[in-house]
Amino acid sequence: MIPDPKSTLRTCINGHSFHKSSDCPVCPVCENIAKPTDGFLSLLAAPARRALENEGITSLEKLSGYSQKELLKLHGLGKSSLPILFEALRENGLTFFEKK
Repeated sequence: MIPDPKSTLRTCINGHSFHKSSDCPVCPVCENIAKPTDGFLSLLAAPARRALENEGITSLEKLSGYSQKELLKLHGLGKSSLPILFEALRENGLTFFEKK
């Protein structure tokens, strides 16, 4: 694959070389290695997964303590992630938190 002419060659702390055109420091090789193989986090794109992990949301029980509005405020998590999260919660008898 030919890299984007606007990209720069970078090397992560683990020695992986990769091209990036954005300021995002995440190594795609390390990201693929870190991706879970099961559970609800494995269903999400990397930015959404990192947003939840950075907030400490690593279980469906913790996820159910957040409203959809709160989750959408997290950098990296967008509207396309909500149906995936909703379904994972539903399958386990849980729902998003709703203020009454």
